[in-house]
This record gives sequence, structure tokens and C-alpha cells, in this order.
Amino acid sequence: MSDNMTKYRIRILQPNAETRLRMQPVMHGLAGILFLMNGIGAYNSPSPNWAMAIFFIILGIGSLAFPFFMKRFRNIQSANSLARLIQAFVSLTGCLFFLSHMQPLIGILLFLTGVASAYIGWAEYKLFQPCYIKIDMMGLSLPGTFSDKVIGWNQLNNVILRNDLLTIDFKNNKVLQLEVIDETGAATAEEMNAFFKSRI
Repeated sequence: MSDNMTKYRIRILQPNAETRLRMQPVMHGLAGILFLMNGIGAYNSPSPNWAMAIFFIILGIGSLAFPFFMKRFRNIQSANSLARLIQAFVSLTGCLFFLSHMQPLIGILLFLTGVASAYIGWAEYKLFQPCYIKIDMMGLSLPGTFSDKVIGWNQLNNVILRNDLLTIDFKNNKVLQLEVIDETGAATAEEMNAFFKSRI
């Protein structure tokens, strides 16, 4: 392979994945509290709808309890996506219930919660998908939420792959460390490091 055609594709753990995953229980808890409040709101209305109040209370308790049972599921990603889908659907349809009962503030809040739950669910789904950093003669292409971010070699001090950790040292004193999921092997890592050094 000639040097001007050199390309690498490294499978990595999503940047900031651990931080984002730590927020999952908080987001489920907030949705649960909102559903409990909606249950109380449906109960306290001038003509209470008992079925709706009980439904929101059960869903609220379920959303609050979900983070404690999430790790027991065989496929955590699917269980989490299903929970987010239910939260988004109930929020968006619950919005119609409260709007039809002349409670626009709660309806608008539920609509915003539904949209936020759908977005969070999509972002968490993307977090679990295979993620690759692409490296070629032009620079590095880092995966992002919506599109890849291209970083030219002229913005970097050093790039090194060692012990399943790709370290990217920027000229602005920022350092980014990405966990490499696939085993690269000593010979391949040495070849890649030589290529990185030749480009800087």
C-alpha cells in the first residue's frame, strides 16, 4: 500500500460514553417524577379521570424503578430504547389529553418532555452503535452525534496508539483519549504509530 493511500479505521468506544450512561438513571427518574405529577394532576382535576390518574402513577413508578432493574435485562440497549419509546409516546399522547381538558401548561410540558425523551432515546441508541475513527493522509475523522468532525494533522502535536488507548494530543493543549475496542496487535499498532508520526 503506497503511503498516499494509507487509511485506518479503528473501532472505539463512543467519546464521553461513560458520562452519558451515568445520566440514564437521572433522566428516567425525571420522567418518572413528571408522570407521577401528571397522575396527581389528573386526580385533582374538577372531573377526575381515575383510569388516567392510575395509568400515570403506575408509569411514574415504573420509570423511577427502571434504572434499578435495567442491568438485569440481557439486552440493556433494547430495554432502555423501549422504555424511552414508551415515555415519549405517553408524553406526546398525554399532551393531547391535558390539552383537551383545558390544561395547556401541562399539555405543553408533556409535549416538550415527549420530544426530549425521543431525542434522548435516539442519542442513547447511537451511543451503543459501533463507532469508528477514520485516519488517513488528510487527518482524523471523529464520530459525532449528527456528523463526523474532521481534524487536520496541522492541528495535532501527537497521535499514539498504545495499550488499546488512542491518545490524540492537540496543539491547543487539549488531550483526547479514546478506548479502542478491537485488538490491533503489536505489529499493526507499531505500523500505525509510524504513520501517525510521519504525518505530524
